[in-house]
Amino acid sequence: MDIGIDLGTANTLLYARGQGIVLNEPSVVAVREGSRSALAVGAEAKETIGRTPGSITAIRPLQDGVISDFEAAEEMIRHFVRKAVPGRRPRIRMVVCVPSGVTPVERRAIVHAAQRAGARAVHLIEEPMAAAIGAGLPVSEPRGSMVVDIGGGTAEVAVISLGGIVTAQSLRVGGHRLDAAITDYVRKEHGLLIGERTAEDIKVAIGSAWPVPGEDAFEMRSYPVRGREKIRGLPKTVDLTVKEVRAALDEPVEAVITAVRATLEDCPPELSGDVMEHGIVLTGGGALLPGLDLRLASATGIPVVVADDPLDSVALGCGTCVEDFDALQRLMTAA
Repeated sequence: MDIGIDLGTANTLLYARGQGIVLNEPSVVAVREGSRSALAVGAEAKETIGRTPGSITAIRPLQDGVISDFEAAEEMIRHFVRKAVPGRRPRIRMVVCVPSGVTPVERRAIVHAAQRAGARAVHLIEEPMAAAIGAGLPVSEPRGSMVVDIGGGTAEVAVISLGGIVTAQSLRVGGHRLDAAITDYVRKEHGLLIGERTAEDIKVAIGSAWPVPGEDAFEMRSYPVRGREKIRGLPKTVDLTVKEVRAALDEPVEAVITAVRATLEDCPPELSGDVMEHGIVLTGGGALLPGLDLRLASATGIPVVVADDPLDSVALGCGTCVEDFDALQRLMTAA
């Protein structure tokens, strides 16, 4: 059994050879104080965020796309593999996606965690490459393809040609940074303290990066936000508007645009022409933010399209490598 793992800051996806994506769960582990054994992993553990007693802690083993808690990451990978591949499991080969900006030490930590979780062999593939493959871009052709993958912890910007990454930028801006921006805005402007899950709900409900043409009704919407007053400490509800949330998200969105510009500046002229002709492809959960493609296109003057299945692009690209290990070896040789 060979499997591919999109080990994300927010969610982990598993692709089993011949079966497709067999698991998609939050990258969260709940542990009891004084014990490293997991009480809950995945969706069950995410339900405990912000609601645990003092003796239980909900941990995100990955921060900014890399392992921050080794033991919890190992326990999480082992749990997910057992859930996705029930029954007797011979030692398996794993393909694991990593951000393009990880250090050699962080790479070794990911390999070691996968081996401790039962892998016989571990191959690493950079997330922009996996995202481009999953989005259907012709990565093996002598043509420049640009992909912007915005995940939970990182945003990956890369130009790919002939099976290799020509130039890339990796920044610690993703879905969690967007949530934190909303949390900070509500605290500063309304004096209201809200949690991580509430901020995520706001982002999904009325978050946007640019006014979307033909969506006048969306622009008029508001969202009731319940939290705790900063001064008096009492429960309170305020109504957030679409424009307020857009203003809150402006800084992290602008950081992604700056990274795209920097990548284009480092790109060889011939490949820049290819990108101008064929456009930029958005993948990852951040690609679902309304108006992000329009704002990016306005800032760069280049057409921007969202991948057909942005949430699963990295896992599908990882799965393509699992189905054809020879292709994976060629990609690693090219890199």
